[in-house]
Amino acid sequence: MTAPVVDQNIEDPASRVLSQVFGHVSFRGPQQTVIEHVIAGFDALVLMPTGGGKSLCYQVPALVLDGVAVVVSPLIALMHQQVEHLLRLGVPAASLDSSQSGQDNFQTEQALLRGDVKILYVSPERLSGQRLPGLLDRVQLSLFAIDEAHCVSQWGHDFRPEYMTLSMLGRRWPDVPRLALTASATEATAQEIIARLGLPEARVFRTSFDRPNLDYRIVAKDDVRRQLVRFIQEINHTGHDPASGIVYCASRARTEQIASWLRDSGLTALAYHAGLDNADRQTRQRQFISQPGCVMVATIAFGMGIDKPDVRFVAHVDVPRSMEGYFQETGRAGRDGQAAVAWMCWGLDDVARASRPSDQQQSQQRLLVQQQAYEEMLAFCASSTCRRQTLLAHFGEAIAPCGHCDNCLAGSPDMDVTIAAQKLLSAVYRLWRERGQRFGASHLIDILRGRKTRRVEEFDHRTLSVFGIGCDWSVRQWRRLLLQLVAERFLVMDDEGYRTLALTDASVPVLKSQRRIFMRAADLGG
Repeated sequence: MTAPVVDQNIEDPASRVLSQVFGHVSFRGPQQTVIEHVIAGFDALVLMPTGGGKSLCYQVPALVLDGVAVVVSPLIALMHQQVEHLLRLGVPAASLDSSQSGQDNFQTEQALLRGDVKILYVSPERLSGQRLPGLLDRVQLSLFAIDEAHCVSQWGHDFRPEYMTLSMLGRRWPDVPRLALTASATEATAQEIIARLGLPEARVFRTSFDRPNLDYRIVAKDDVRRQLVRFIQEINHTGHDPASGIVYCASRARTEQIASWLRDSGLTALAYHAGLDNADRQTRQRQFISQPGCVMVATIAFGMGIDKPDVRFVAHVDVPRSMEGYFQETGRAGRDGQAAVAWMCWGLDDVARASRPSDQQQSQQRLLVQQQAYEEMLAFCASSTCRRQTLLAHFGEAIAPCGHCDNCLAGSPDMDVTIAAQKLLSAVYRLWRERGQRFGASHLIDILRGRKTRRVEEFDHRTLSVFGIGCDWSVRQWRRLLLQLVAERFLVMDDEGYRTLALTDASVPVLKSQRRIFMRAADLGG
């Protein structure tokens, strides 16, 4: 395949490619400045939100410059999506990856050597080997684009060790411009990207991470499946057609369970996770993209590079592991600029996950960083301040309250629940002080509400002074308060998987009436 023919009457080559190949009338934000910078042969770091048009920042220069552009991508599925999209536009693109046969990869290599490839997608592992760099030495290179560059951050939410080898690009091919791109990087992560990729002279292009068309909503879990169905039905009632959306889950099994529940509720839903074979994943992905009203219930394996701008909602039924992950995943909604919703349901099961590392093979230092990131995410859930303001502050942006997230609409906490909090904390204290015992949420609530359950009788907890002192509150109210106290670190769950609760030093001022606890009456429920 030869490169597409473009109209030479348009004076600027980049604008010509943008119009004739990609069908866009004009560039957005800093795209044109980035492209001109790269075409001039300089390095760059581009920080843009999901849907901001990062891909064009290297695809346009690749078609303006002579030679082949090499794009480093962390996911095979993402590579294939990009290649298929470019081939449909008439751009000679290809990928070298482990999912293809040896014969297919050999044919791609031969096409590369013949000059028949303009954009080549590869994994970082291939670039760190010997074969591919040897091939690249034999062709003219136009640029290197390092997509998802935050993967190089050793303490980031999506660290990939193989990205650490990419600093060799500048040493081996010093005259080839390098472009690093990410949709989720704090200022510290951006500086780490520059240092680890060896980009000291790179110009940083940063656009606002704000997505004003997204509404952020977070609710406490009661019955997550029914809450999710009710939320999707509300979204569908606001439009003329059923809404397409993505539901993120923490495990493969949960995606299958939630997808089945949604189908039983009359919705079109598919599960997507790494346990499916490649053909099945591709089929489901195509159905999601082409079928209106389709809901994809997925692990984080789904979403990168998905070309579906009309996703009306992204829902999380489990709390993501970091603010960066949450931002990136919710950013897949509303890429067409129309109104969309980022909805999340959280509860004590999410708090319990804080003590269970996602990967036991990680170093202790990295496990600590991951735990801190997750605790920050839980604090975000519990916060009563503007969601958008808090989220953007994480990325170094200061804005006024948005006025239309759930917290802005609900107003400030207006109900003093200090006495109830003291009752709950006292129950935890007396169980440990008087009996040397620790229990989880359900049993504590049974004690407070004076329920004579089998366990209450077995442990003689009717004789505790706190037995029955909270009978005026419902189970739901106590669980909401308990969730708030755990999220704000007045209580902690054990790290052995039993979900028993213990006091922290922060609880002492509350017990001594030196600190007040407030909640919204609406959040407390009835």
